[in-house]
Amino acid sequence: MFGLSNPQRFMAFTGPLAPVLWAAAGVLLVVGAWLSFSVPADYQQGDTVRIMFVHVPAAVWGLGAYGALGVSSFFALVFRHALADAAARAAALPGAALTGLALITGSLWGQPMWGTWWVWDARLTSVLVLFLFYLGYMALRASIDDEQKAARAAAVLGLVGLVNLPIVKFSVDWWNTLHQPASFLSPGSSGLDPAYVPAFLTMLAAYGVLFAALWLSAIRTEVRRRRVVTLRARRALEA
Repeated sequence: MFGLSNPQRFMAFTGPLAPVLWAAAGVLLVVGAWLSFSVPADYQQGDTVRIMFVHVPAAVWGLGAYGALGVSSFFALVFRHALADAAARAAALPGAALTGLALITGSLWGQPMWGTWWVWDARLTSVLVLFLFYLGYMALRASIDDEQKAARAAAVLGLVGLVNLPIVKFSVDWWNTLHQPASFLSPGSSGLDPAYVPAFLTMLAAYGVLFAALWLSAIRTEVRRRRVVTLRARRALEA
């Protein structure tokens, strides 16, 4: 696995893998969408329960993407590894998109259920903070011209943001919040109705594979971009 830290080996190994991930994500999304519209309406929430199949996977993988960003930032900062920095940078945009989708669908789901689009609930607020960390990470990188300085500064911010992940996860347990606690495979919980489980798991897998495809493709694009920048710099010195 650590052999893939070499950019050349990474590019050779992931070349055939990227199309497979994109194809798998497409199939899972189609199947998951079909299952999501096939399940019966909830006796309390009605058809709005179908938002769950978009909202929950987006929230889960929004957290997962930041975890990938934070771990990559650690290796980039401590070991000064260029590929780790590329991986951290590549995780930011898809992670922000997933977290933004979770916030939007959460509001759409919350309005008919709670009677309001937004409350400063511990879970909602901590997810908003996560979204702001993503935006801050991307803005910080874009604001510093020196790529090495930008990478170090962004890596520090990425590591600081990891503190927010357990807050997001356990906010519904630590505080009395309007947002419901975890219900799927949670100890002491009745869990999901069995009718919703196949659609939920399929969409959760679909979003995970989609993030993997986006992340991998973005890393490969970043590696190519850096090669072009290096090549141009060499030609400029030779001229």
